Amino acid sequence: MNKDQVSGRVEEAKGKIKEVAGKVTGSDKLQTEGLVDQAAGKVQKTYGDVKEKTKDALKSDPQNP
Repeated sequence: MNKDQVSGRVEEAKGKIKEVAGKVTGSDKLQTEGLVDQAAGKVQKTYGDVKEKTKDALKSDPQNP
């Protein structure tokens, strides 16, 4: 697991907390911020996943020293 995967998951969790807090308090702004944070976290997590898969593929490539 790389830092982008971890940071993305943390950002998603933070966004979910904001979204729920926004729903509970009736704050559309906080709810929207939460949704934006979740989307940003998903993008970063996906980027980290791709980096990890690429690194693993390069390690398992017999032609790559």
